[in-house]
Amino acid sequence: MNLIIADTVSFFYSNPVGSNDKMVEPWLEEIMSSYNLESYDSKDSYAAQLHMPGEIFQDLVWWALKSLPDEILVGLDIDFNQRQNQVVDEMFNSVQQVDGLFQGQGYLINEAHIVNRGDSFSVHHLPEDWTDDIFAPSRGARAGRFTHWLHTHPNAPAIPSGADADAAQETPGVDLILGLRFSPSGPLPWFDDVEGKRRILGKEAIPVKSNSTAATWQRKSNLPTIGIAPSGHMIHEVQLIAFHKTGLGVNVIFTDHNNLPYGWSSLSKKR
Repeated sequence: MNLIIADTVSFFYSNPVGSNDKMVEPWLEEIMSSYNLESYDSKDSYAAQLHMPGEIFQDLVWWALKSLPDEILVGLDIDFNQRQNQVVDEMFNSVQQVDGLFQGQGYLINEAHIVNRGDSFSVHHLPEDWTDDIFAPSRGARAGRFTHWLHTHPNAPAIPSGADADAAQETPGVDLILGLRFSPSGPLPWFDDVEGKRRILGKEAIPVKSNSTAATWQRKSNLPTIGIAPSGHMIHEVQLIAFHKTGLGVNVIFTDHNNLPYGWSSLSKKR
């Protein structure tokens, strides 16, 4: 298990949301807009909602690819002085909405830190540098100060494993899983032998048929590319889910620096 050094700039985000208006890649804006439309259409399937700033989500995708072949565990904190946009809250309210379901419900995420990296089991355990010594014995493996937790599934779907479900029992807020399909895959070929509901940003990556006589290894990577990461990886598919420790699903809405959902012009027509 390796520890990311906390003051490494590229693995740390703690600016007020919208303070820098950091540029979000157009392709990422497009798939976040698509995801938001699905979040609206399926809102009554969820018990609560969580607003995720797009600039933070972009960092999470970049960090995940920079940390390969490991999974990463990211602590997410909220700003108690910045509530989610009430108009958007009301728009995405579910018929089965549960108020007070989790800590920090209704407040914006404004801080993200990588706190660990490792395999699917070790990644959930916090190094001592990130634990709260006073409460650590009663909080288990995630005895940290963060409200929400996100971990990654490199070249695997964003579907919780048994270890993921166990770790979620110690989360005061919401657990999120970021699944990425990318190439070159290195030692991590796409793993798809798992069942569960998937939430895809944009379209599912389906191999493009080709009449080319290229080599087998080239044909295997014949997937549409939606974006290129700073690490040089081609991104074919992005998935994200969020859930409460009780097993209830949480609806994620991606927001811009004005705290409005990406794709707002299309969404507002549905009101």
